[in-house]
Amino acid sequence: MVACFITIKVTHMRSVVQRVARSNVSIGNKPVSEIGKGLLVFLGVEQGDREADADYLSDKIVNLRIVEDNDGKMNLSLQDVGGGMLVISQFTLLGSCRKGRRPSFTKAEAPDRAKLLYEYFIQKTKAVIDDIVQGEFQAMMSIELVNNGPVTMLLDSRRVFYG
Repeated sequence: MVACFITIKVTHMRSVVQRVARSNVSIGNKPVSEIGKGLLVFLGVEQGDREADADYLSDKIVNLRIVEDNDGKMNLSLQDVGGGMLVISQFTLLGSCRKGRRPSFTKAEAPDRAKLLYEYFIQKTKAVIDDIVQGEFQAMMSIELVNNGPVTMLLDSRRVFYG
């Protein structure tokens, strides 16, 4: 009898996507970025995430049909309507509140690696969306938004990697 072991690692890059009439980000009282109609994307990177996770989320978000057509149905994507995208890094999306009262962030990726994947996500998305702006990685930011709908989606790149 031959034993065969396969290691399975489940990782996921997580995002909260909000359809907005407009959104902006400031640091202190200094404006950093803003968009009109489009999507506000909060992005969290988990330990073990790869470029494939960012690829998946970028494609999913850009093509997600959450913009209303002329009949009021969500049939159009950001790419279809040419809207803007504001991307904000948010490691707290990986926080676990299962035990105790203080969130645990042990599954969030280390800042250096998370920043690389955050920037990779932005570059990947810029290839498809012209109006994409961002906040500042690891900064204390103030984000203002006017939610359009409201429409809010939780997405992650839950994948199973074999290795």
